[in-house]
Amino acid sequence: MAIYRHSERLPQEARKGVVAIGNFDGLHLGHQVLLGEARTRAAALGVPSLVLTFEPHPRSIFQPDLPPFRLTPFRIKTRTLEALGIDHMVVAHFDTAFAAISAEDFIQHILVEGMGVEHVVIGWDFCFGNKRQGNAALLRAKGAELGFGVTVVEPVRDGSTEIYSSSLIRQELQAGRPDFAARLLGRPFEIEGRVEKGKQLGRTLGFPTANVRLDDYLEPAHGIYAVRAGIDAGGATRFIDGVANLGRRPTVAGKDTLLEVHLFDWSGDLYGKHLRVQLISFLRAEENFDSLEAMTEQMHRDAALARARLGQGDA
Repeated sequence: MAIYRHSERLPQEARKGVVAIGNFDGLHLGHQVLLGEARTRAAALGVPSLVLTFEPHPRSIFQPDLPPFRLTPFRIKTRTLEALGIDHMVVAHFDTAFAAISAEDFIQHILVEGMGVEHVVIGWDFCFGNKRQGNAALLRAKGAELGFGVTVVEPVRDGSTEIYSSSLIRQELQAGRPDFAARLLGRPFEIEGRVEKGKQLGRTLGFPTANVRLDDYLEPAHGIYAVRAGIDAGGATRFIDGVANLGRRPTVAGKDTLLEVHLFDWSGDLYGKHLRVQLISFLRAEENFDSLEAMTEQMHRDAALARARLGQGDA
């Protein structure tokens, strides 16, 4: 998948395609239906499929003081879009100047002149342009005038009455239900980051950990998780079962939120490497223990339970 940091002067192979527009934070099953519609239409027309998305996320510009909320930072978004079969990804830099563009100018200058769109696919609630004045009705009217088609994908539900949404996924993760979040995402929720060197206390307790900071990720419920961690293995990703603590480590007077991952039956140096950590099952809330001995005893119980949840044995 080719990635462009602009919508102007696109190469010919990225123009006149079917373009799905959105933030796509989460790339959940609802998003995947929309992207599938774009791919299907592109194939029928014999043109490329594209995604037009925005970085940083508009919420970080309009509400910068809110806690981190991202489900899929840029690195994961690009990898997931490529796996979903999208041909090209166009990334519009979102700032106050971009936010001031009128809905009509967005259509004329970005979609028509910049990308030469053949067809546009959006979600039912997608709004765009200055003060979010652009909507599906405007896009359809301008498409009829300027010569491109528009498909509006209606809400996608999970089989009951719940609409797939990034907000719902955030709620599930913050409630300690990563398994429910995975059902909405269509895959386990991942936290990915560079492994940092810590105090190496876990090593002395028999539980060496790879430590990853959350940065702009949403903070799921603090506690202990059964996890699968992906290690780059020369072009492929090798996933290894493990147990992780996500939180502030009150027993050792920790301050910042940190993800500490202990990999089962594995040894090696991960410092400086990127680690993909899938949250599979929530085991318990984070606790403040009276001693390191009590904490270590609980860590053994957590590891046994994590192995059981991951299908390695009985708890």
